[in-house]
Amino acid sequence: MTNRITPSSDQPAFERQTRRETPAWMRGLYAGLCLYLFLAALNVLGSGLGTFGGESDFLARAFAYGENPFIALLAGVLVTMIVQSSSFTSALIVTLVASGEMTLGTAVFAIMGANIGTAVTGVIVALANMRIKRNFRRSFTAALMHDFFNILTVAVVFPIEWLSGMFHEAGRGVFTRLAGSLAELIGLEEVARPNSPIKVITAPIVDAFDAIGSFLLPTSPAQGLVVAGLGMLLMFAALIFMVQNLRGALLRHMDGLFRTYFFRTDLRAYGVGVVSTVLVQSSTITSSLMVPLAGAGVVRMRRVLPFMMGANLGTTVTSVLAATANPIAAAMTVALFHVIFNLTGTAIWYPLRHIPLRVASWYGKLAAKRTRYAFLFLIGVFFIVPLAGIAATELFMSLR
Repeated sequence: MTNRITPSSDQPAFERQTRRETPAWMRGLYAGLCLYLFLAALNVLGSGLGTFGGESDFLARAFAYGENPFIALLAGVLVTMIVQSSSFTSALIVTLVASGEMTLGTAVFAIMGANIGTAVTGVIVALANMRIKRNFRRSFTAALMHDFFNILTVAVVFPIEWLSGMFHEAGRGVFTRLAGSLAELIGLEEVARPNSPIKVITAPIVDAFDAIGSFLLPTSPAQGLVVAGLGMLLMFAALIFMVQNLRGALLRHMDGLFRTYFFRTDLRAYGVGVVSTVLVQSSTITSSLMVPLAGAGVVRMRRVLPFMMGANLGTTVTSVLAATANPIAAAMTVALFHVIFNLTGTAIWYPLRHIPLRVASWYGKLAAKRTRYAFLFLIGVFFIVPLAGIAATELFMSLR
């Protein structure tokens, strides 16, 4: 009986002693490795799904029926979900407009969909924390802030753009006309689109997974799905280990740096979101990285929304660069529409930030109590609502 271990006092003390024995530099290396694997997993996932979409001609067919604005919106959501980068989708849209394969009217609604699609990954990332309710509530709330900001902005801009375009002789809405006016005033030299540094450093991992997919299956679409599945598993594993590490001694060191410098004010958080997204060329990556940081308590929840707004603006740089590489008025108009869309969303919802904050906090608590609400959000927002919207717009246009 004397050898029994009492869990109430001895065990926590032992855990604290074990944590103190782990050097901070080792935890830093461990965090860096987890971060690298997480970024690699996102690119592996995008590579697999991109292979599947390319070989099955999915990306081309997704934008083939864009006369219905809601279908164009949904296509932007789906393509961004597949390639895991709204920067890629926006650059693709600009390129298609420049080549004449997509109309300007289709492109602006597809750009809106790209903004919504980039927020899906954050929700999936938050699901990795389901085992720990407190972390899951915080991380899911952070992901919802990105979702609700984009959804609410689309809810305002979409009907204004659509309805005002119906009364214009060229079918252009007020935001498209504003972007077109700015495009006429701006003259930019042709530049090449830069390669993402994240893709360069994670290329060995992506190539290894692609080789595994090629070895296991003979057909390219099947290989893409297998690689995407492996990327998803790697992402969840990296996130689980990352969160465990952040809850340790490293959290105490990082907490002061993040709170006192990077995220001390809303403006600074917004700037960090812009700069980091410009550097990695993907708001999907930067916003997804914020989710586990917020879940572990490293970043205050009230700073998450300005960061997400900044990340959305940062991703528009890629579309502008793509437009300057294809210096055509329509292409530049689409790129500037992307910028105007995100600036409009910030101008509306930052002063009214209590709305997305409260809604996200409420639903985050609900999902933490019953995880099925997290999956219901994914299914409802990204499947049921778009299908209902398509049906409604088709009915309205048939009655015109």
